[in-house]
Amino acid sequence: MTGDLQTVRNLLVGRPADLSAWPCRQVELDLDDGTGDHLLGSFHPAAPASGPLAVLIHGLTGSQESYYLRATARFLLTQGFAVLRLNLRGAGPGRALARQQYHAGRSADIDGALRAFQALEPKAFQAGLFLVGFSLGANVLLKFLAEEGSEWSVTAAATVSAPIDLRAGQQCLMMPRNRVYHYWLLRNMKRELLASPGGLDGHRLQVLEAVRDIYDFDDRIVAPANGFDGALDYYIRCSAVVFLPSIKTPTLLVQAVDDPWIPVEPYRYVDWQAYPNLRLLLADGGGHVGFHAAKAMVPWHDQKISAFFKQLRG
Repeated sequence: MTGDLQTVRNLLVGRPADLSAWPCRQVELDLDDGTGDHLLGSFHPAAPASGPLAVLIHGLTGSQESYYLRATARFLLTQGFAVLRLNLRGAGPGRALARQQYHAGRSADIDGALRAFQALEPKAFQAGLFLVGFSLGANVLLKFLAEEGSEWSVTAAATVSAPIDLRAGQQCLMMPRNRVYHYWLLRNMKRELLASPGGLDGHRLQVLEAVRDIYDFDDRIVAPANGFDGALDYYIRCSAVVFLPSIKTPTLLVQAVDDPWIPVEPYRYVDWQAYPNLRLLLADGGGHVGFHAAKAMVPWHDQKISAFFKQLRG
């Protein structure tokens, strides 16, 4: 399969992983940052109850219901983990609970979500905390690990298809060969914003209607709403590649050379041997959050994440 087929496989032939065999309850998490915003998540307790906790973080325009998030949740549940499928601020079914919106550098929301969830389920953290991020959520996770990972004593973490250089990722998505991906993502980004509680005021609505590409969205919507001096400032200050040297948590990074969304060059520029806590798995094939094999029911990245976590569970 080509990188493109790997990327769109779930949309073409996949079915969301069935999680009905595991108890689940919705949890509402107060961010306690003065905004009044809450995050929503779906929590599956471990079976047996002594299992460690895995928190899963989706990508751009995704949610707790994204195919890849449900698939990873199912596999980790079969391995004895408790799983929290977390919606980022203003994403998916949690849209009505937040007036503000997630972005690639909003790592403080992970800290806020963990604090709120620990207050609700303190026992869930007793056997270890494991974090998994996908695509944009992977960039958020890497930044969080650099800033707060040691404070939380995160046992281990993993990322899949992380855009560690946001500028390079934006430029890649806007290449002519990616125009269908670009159109699809931009349409969904606009839909998320239009679903803001209370709607948009006239000025923001006019700005949104004038946006024609992802760079413009980041420059005219994301940057001013979050204190950045334009899109380039946002990319520079939030790209995970800047934060890699500060990560102390054992972390697995999974990336495909043929990812049509995320260029591989930023990964090749990093001196990974200088960061003993980081382990890169660079696969020739896999697309963007794909890694499917014809005879394997479980995506390759989930198998590798589970094996990595197993080594560190103790």
